[in-house]
Amino acid sequence: MDYQRVFTQAIDRLHAEGRYRVFIDILRNKGTFPNARCFAGHNGPKPITVWCSNDYLTMGQHPDVIAAMEEALHDVGAGSGGTRNIGGNTHYHVDLEAELADLHGKEGALLFTSGYVSNEAALSTLAKVLPGCVIFSDELNHASMIAGIRNSGCEKRVFRHNDLEHLEELLAAEAPETPKLIAFESVYSMDGDISPIHAICDLADRYNALTYLDEVHAVGMYGPRGGGISDRENAAHRLTIIEGTLGKAFGVMGGYIAADQVIIDVIRSYAPGFIFTTSLSPVLVAGALASVRHLKASCVERDGQQAAAAKLKEMMAEAGLPVMPSTTHIVPLMVGDPVRAKRISDILLAEYGVYVQPINYPTVPRGAERLRFTPGPAHNLEMMEDLVSALVEIWDRLELRLAA
Repeated sequence: MDYQRVFTQAIDRLHAEGRYRVFIDILRNKGTFPNARCFAGHNGPKPITVWCSNDYLTMGQHPDVIAAMEEALHDVGAGSGGTRNIGGNTHYHVDLEAELADLHGKEGALLFTSGYVSNEAALSTLAKVLPGCVIFSDELNHASMIAGIRNSGCEKRVFRHNDLEHLEELLAAEAPETPKLIAFESVYSMDGDISPIHAICDLADRYNALTYLDEVHAVGMYGPRGGGISDRENAAHRLTIIEGTLGKAFGVMGGYIAADQVIIDVIRSYAPGFIFTTSLSPVLVAGALASVRHLKASCVERDGQQAAAAKLKEMMAEAGLPVMPSTTHIVPLMVGDPVRAKRISDILLAEYGVYVQPINYPTVPRGAERLRFTPGPAHNLEMMEDLVSALVEIWDRLELRLAA
C-alpha cells in the first residue's frame, strides 16, 4: 500500500472539486472588532474587516469578559488540572452551570469543552441508556448531532427539514411503548431559518417522545434574557434537553446541556466525552460566566445585531445580489458553485480587505454553495456600503447574474 499516494489523492480530489479549505491567518484587534489583521500572503499584517465571525455580538471583546478572564488567570492559573472527576469542580464551573440552568429554566446544566462534544456526548449517551430508543432527526441537523446519533448505535428516522407531517408519520409508525427522542435545532445556521418548536413539542406530547433542542446559533441572541428561540417563544419548559454553546454569541468557548437534574446526572455519569476529557480552563469559564450574566441583563447587543442584519439584507436585495430569505441574524448570499464562491472570497480579501469564508459541501448540499455573512452590532453603515459595492463589482467582473 502506497499510503502517501492515497493521502495525496484525497487532497487532490478536494482541489479538483473546488472545495479545498484554506484557513485564514488572522488576529482580531481587541476593542475594535470587526477590524482585524491578516497575515497570509503579505509582508506583515494587512488590515481587514471580518464578516463571518460566529462571535455574533462581539462579546469576545467585551471589557467585562476580558476583565473576568484576567482576574481568573491571576486567581487560579491557566488550567483546570484535569477531568472534573480527578481535578475536581473548579468553582467557576459550578457557578456557570447554575447560571445556564437558570437561563433555560432547568434544574441543572453540564459543561463540555465544545458544542460539538456536548451534542455528541449527550445524544449518544441518552440513546444507549434508553433500551430500544429511536431518534427522530431533522435532515439538516448539525454534524455533531449526526455523530452523536450514529455513535449511540440506536435506530434513527430522518424527517424532512421542519416537515411536521413527515415527522408525525414517522412517530406514528413506531410502537407506543418504544422510547423516542426528537432531535432538532432552533436556528439552522446555513439558511437562517427557524424550527416550529411548539408544534414539535405538541407531537412529542402526543407520541410520548423526549425532545432535544440545539440552540447553539440562538443562545445569547434571542429572548428577553438571551435563552434562545425557546426563550423568545416561551417554550423552554416544554423541552427535555436544551443544548447550547459558549463559543458563538457568548464569545468564549465551550458547550453545555440544560435539563432536569436526573438527566444531567445520567450524562455526567455515563458520557465518555465528559468523563474522560480535561475540563474547560477556569479562565474560559470565568469569561463565559461574565458574558452570560451580561446578556441576561442587556438587550443592547442583541438589538444592535438584529438591526445590522436587517440593514445588510435590505442593502443586498436593493443591489440585486442573490441574498437568501432569512428571518434570523444569518445573511446567506447564494453562489451555487464552489469554485466561484472561493474566487469571490479570494477577491474580497485580496482587493477589498473583506473576509468572508465560502461555505461548501458537505456543510451545504452541492450546488448550494454560498457566502455566509454575520453582521454584528459593530458593523457600521460605511462598512456595509463598502461591502455591497465590492460584491456588485465582483458579480459584474465574474459575469454572475444579478436580480432584475
